[in-house]
Amino acid sequence: MRLLTVNVVEELIPGPKETGWTAIDKRPQHGRVRVGELGLAGDSVCDTANHGGPDQAVYAYAEEDARWWSEQLGREIPSGLFGENLRTEGVEVTNALLGEVWRIGDEVEVQVRAPRIPCITFQHRMGIPGWVKRFHQANRSGVYLKVLTTGTIAAGDPVTVLSRPDHEVTVGVMFEAQDGPKLRGVLDSGVDLMPELRATAERVVARGN
Repeated sequence: MRLLTVNVVEELIPGPKETGWTAIDKRPQHGRVRVGELGLAGDSVCDTANHGGPDQAVYAYAEEDARWWSEQLGREIPSGLFGENLRTEGVEVTNALLGEVWRIGDEVEVQVRAPRIPCITFQHRMGIPGWVKRFHQANRSGVYLKVLTTGTIAAGDPVTVLSRPDHEVTVGVMFEAQDGPKLRGVLDSGVDLMPELRATAERVVARGN
């Protein structure tokens, strides 16, 4: 399991009229990149109401899922196209458990926090009508990571799973948010959930799915 690339914003580009400028245009970096509590050095966030912050400091996407999209769309999915900071290889991203902790390289430790929810900026970036719905239906969301230990990372660094919590809610399960028994399990496990995810889990459990 390893990093293929580490990506930060190349330049701010126009998004949909509703959003203005966007920092979704990420490109691979050479050498080591510092990782702080709010993300990668040289990166930025425009829509701070919906993106960024400690719980969404770093966005990772699996090369395996990018290859699947490449086959589906008949086009290349270069690293950074989806706005990801990290392109991984051999890492269980969709099947990572909420609260799981990874070490990247020798220093950086991150925690799996939430799936990425597609938005109109992402659809504008892809130029595909109905992209938000299509991306959601595929359940290959990538994952937001919280930085627990700062340091530097670079392409080629190994990714190691340090710990996995005692529940069954993966990134994929949370993205679909329909499995009541599993969501009850994550609520009962005591794992620290983002408030939005906790509210979703409680809502699904309450309606008995």
